[in-house]
Amino acid sequence: MQRLSSAAALILVSLAGAPLAGRPLAAQVSGTMPAAPVAQWRVAVDSSGVGAVVRQATEHSEVMQNLQYLSDQIGPRLTGSPAMRRSNEWTAERFRAYGIPAHLEAWPFGVTWTRGDASLKLLAPFPRTITAESWAWTAGTDGRTLTGPVVRIDGSQDLLAANLARVKGAWVMLAEPQMLWNPDGPPMTAMDSAEFRQAQERRAAQFRRIAADTTGRLQRELQQFNFDRAYRLKAAGALGILTDGAKDFDLLTMSGSPNSVSPLPNLVIGHEDYLMLDRQLKAGVTPRLAGRVANTLGTTAVEQWNTVAEIKGSEKPDEVVILGAHLDSWDLGQGTTDNGTGSMVVLEAARAIQQAGVKPKRSIRFILFSGEEQGLLGSRAYARAHQNEADKIQAVLVLDNGTGRITAQALQGQRELQQLWKDMLAPLAPLGADSVRDANKGGTDHLAFLPYGVPGFNFDQETRGYNHTHHSQVDTYDHAVPGDLKQASAVMAATALQLANLPALLPRRAKSAELPWPMTPMKPSPGVVAGKAAPAEKAAPAAKASSKAASKAAAPTR
Repeated sequence: MQRLSSAAALILVSLAGAPLAGRPLAAQVSGTMPAAPVAQWRVAVDSSGVGAVVRQATEHSEVMQNLQYLSDQIGPRLTGSPAMRRSNEWTAERFRAYGIPAHLEAWPFGVTWTRGDASLKLLAPFPRTITAESWAWTAGTDGRTLTGPVVRIDGSQDLLAANLARVKGAWVMLAEPQMLWNPDGPPMTAMDSAEFRQAQERRAAQFRRIAADTTGRLQRELQQFNFDRAYRLKAAGALGILTDGAKDFDLLTMSGSPNSVSPLPNLVIGHEDYLMLDRQLKAGVTPRLAGRVANTLGTTAVEQWNTVAEIKGSEKPDEVVILGAHLDSWDLGQGTTDNGTGSMVVLEAARAIQQAGVKPKRSIRFILFSGEEQGLLGSRAYARAHQNEADKIQAVLVLDNGTGRITAQALQGQRELQQLWKDMLAPLAPLGADSVRDANKGGTDHLAFLPYGVPGFNFDQETRGYNHTHHSQVDTYDHAVPGDLKQASAVMAATALQLANLPALLPRRAKSAELPWPMTPMKPSPGVVAGKAAPAEKAAPAAKASSKAASKAAAPTR
């Protein structure tokens, strides 16, 4: 996706039901902000012990053997699946094997979803198999093969109602193809670049408009509209939705959430196939498709777990530095680079600190979150459950941008910490991780802690093909880069140790006036199931009330 501010990324994550296609959400960053003088927060940085943990992480690394086991023997870890639970238990065992106490911490998730076989065939104007997989938490076809024409409509808030008469008995494309540049073609011309920027700007303008609404009304309206749309299409007789895979070479971008269960099949198809269908329609040819999907949706809410381990501080054990990554993944590949790599780096950082024999003054807590891919659910649940501890959390450091080495730290709006980060990264200059950027990053678990005033950061990393592996079929072990992961382990361990040994807590952020509600299952607006849309200004409050009711109903008994 395009590079967005953290505010826009939060909006995007919360828009349940809106396809998240294109560039990796976890890698979204804003551009560098204009430099202006800011009074720097200065304290002495204690770098003793950094050399010892770096040597452990680089010369005695176990990161690749752990990653291989996670990838090849546990495999993809969709939240709510048996493999997710196995990965929680296995990582807790690995922490304990390194001498670090660990436990699993439960949180209420929602209903499970199991992917079944999906097939999609082009029948006309010529026969061909289409690359397709089901968008997560969407319905199947009840054992039937659904055959019909393809139509493309404008599915926006302004024009959906006017286009519903066209969808009966059809497979529906709701958006124009994503703009990707042919990697085998010539470089962009100036005109191509301008068109590309204009497309990006159109999308960014919507996010800015929503972010500027401090009441949250526009966000709630769009969220509810996106959720209602599948119900309205089904009521109008649509067979299913087609979503652009938004990657080259027929790779697919996967997403979905139990908070946005769709009653209509939604098939993510290869970008090249999406382009073909779009061209055929523009040429006056009506493609015909036959699709069949077998998915299984759970009927009752379940718990999920975060894996939590901790090295106790020697002087201030009640103050905590958190190193985090998300252990859950999508299920088209092995979940290696998103985010088995980050999780195994956190595990390796814990091993390096523990086995280097250093004694951090504050506690260092290692959390492998679940539910990140469904909207930061595990980290949001953890931050909410531990909000009374927020003032004693030194910082949260997250790794979630693939297999690449750490290159820099983005300040996440805390520009007064620029010199501190430069000082902490200075001993790591030989590893190539000594840069600091005045920028925000969005789309991963550090965001869950920001509303509680906790300083949260997500390291910059080398791309290393992440735009292809992210959420796709090729998120596999063979794309992991051993040297980069050793370096990332060393950087995370060293910066965590220095933060733990600082003489004071970092400056607190301002806490949000209204802390976020737990994300709960959405309900269609009144009348939508029958094909009638509720007024936008009434839809959002109704959804919020039903979400609260659903939350109470789904809360597990402890």
